[in-house]
Amino acid sequence: MRVAALIGAAALSLAIPTAAQVQRTALTQARAAGQVGERFDGYLGYASPAAAIGGPARTQTEGVNIRRRALYTGLAERRQVSPSEVGITAGCTLLGRVAVGEAYLLSDGVWRRRGAGQGAPVPDYCRGG
Repeated sequence: MRVAALIGAAALSLAIPTAAQVQRTALTQARAAGQVGERFDGYLGYASPAAAIGGPARTQTEGVNIRRRALYTGLAERRQVSPSEVGITAGCTLLGRVAVGEAYLLSDGVWRRRGAGQGAPVPDYCRGG
């Protein structure tokens, strides 16, 4: 009886996601749906109207941006450059990781979605040209 209860409890704990798992899943789903995407400045942004994105996806997006801002600020202080320069440099790497179907924003202010067969959306300034 005790073994069955332990197995049942273990199965239940696997079936009920934690709050962090729900948020990660919500952000992953929002990215896959093209609602949230990478921006050229190193932050996540709302490709769909921000008012339409709520709950865990919005909370997780804002949390990621807060952590990125702290990281960029710390790096900027150490390198004696502006946080925006660090963010744009990070944006080059992050844009290179945009998956097919995900949204991204370049410096022209136009949201796009990476299509099948398209290369990563890396601006010329990221390549040194």
